Amino acid sequence: MSNERQYPQREASREGGRWQALVRLLGIEQAPVTHVERLLSMAGAIAAIYALGIIERDFLGETGAAMLVASMGASAVLLFAVPHGALSQPWPVLGGHIVSAVVGVACAKFVADQMLAAALAVGLAILAMHYLRAIHPPGGATALTAVIGGQQIEDLGFTFVVTPVLLNAFALVAAAVLLNAAFTWRRYPAAWSAVTRKPPAPDEAPSMTHADFVAALSEIGTFVDVSEDEFLTLRKLMRDAAAQRRIKSAEIVLGAYYSNGAAGGAFAVRRVIDTDQSDVNGAVIWRCVAGAGRNDTGVSSREDFAQWASYEVVRSGSAWLPSTSAPAIAAMDGDVGALPTSSAVTMAGR
Repeated sequence: MSNERQYPQREASREGGRWQALVRLLGIEQAPVTHVERLLSMAGAIAAIYALGIIERDFLGETGAAMLVASMGASAVLLFAVPHGALSQPWPVLGGHIVSAVVGVACAKFVADQMLAAALAVGLAILAMHYLRAIHPPGGATALTAVIGGQQIEDLGFTFVVTPVLLNAFALVAAAVLLNAAFTWRRYPAAWSAVTRKPPAPDEAPSMTHADFVAALSEIGTFVDVSEDEFLTLRKLMRDAAAQRRIKSAEIVLGAYYSNGAAGGAFAVRRVIDTDQSDVNGAVIWRCVAGAGRNDTGVSSREDFAQWASYEVVRSGSAWLPSTSAPAIAAMDGDVGALPTSSAVTMAGR
């Protein structure tokens, strides 16, 4: 293939690399979610907020500021879009809103400068939620509302904690329990979910203990929105996906680039510079062109190289991207990390 015909493919790969970098920078969520899940999230939030307003107005006779607090809209997003998230569970919802409301009202009453009171309310609410193990982001809005919500909120005083905050939060949790109950994979709270999962095979059974999980979280030192069960399930699914994706020894191609898929400083890319075609598990000569061990050259059996390689990659600017068409594009980048033809050791001469 001529260089002229390959340039569009290379440019498309580079554009893809820039887009992926932008996606990572902006934190755009890329987890696959079905249309059914999205529609259920929307319908659940509509039904819950509408029911919440009806209950407060028609059954409890509440009006104005005592009827509905705006931060419940944010809570509805969590309870119906990510019902199994750690931030969406009943204790974070109830405890987070209540303690934030108490902190907010106290700041409004005892701090004369409203802007300072608002800042203190949000900051102290976060601190209180951390210590109560009840982190719930909408709680920050509840604390802020208590300070800047206007005269009606101010007149309620600490009554604001009970109504609308406590009643709103309790009703929203009850609505999430009821509305998600019909869908086994969405049942709320997460402890009641009934997602059918294939149990790990005996040789794949996780050896990690609860103490290991806690120790890992302690090492990270910051809040992670994942439960232990979710982590184990994700690890199992990731291992299955990696096993399906891994390169087979027969698929190793002369001139192609492969990565071990490791994170951080362990990441490496190797180029196959010669292979023994006479043996199904013959030797593979490779050179590391990026990452750990750069410029190292080695010889491995096909099986060992396949065990090391996670996927085939293509160079796009300064990035290496997974690609099913890496050999064609990699041929254009032969000047980067490739051995000169004269210095390549052929299998015939070994």
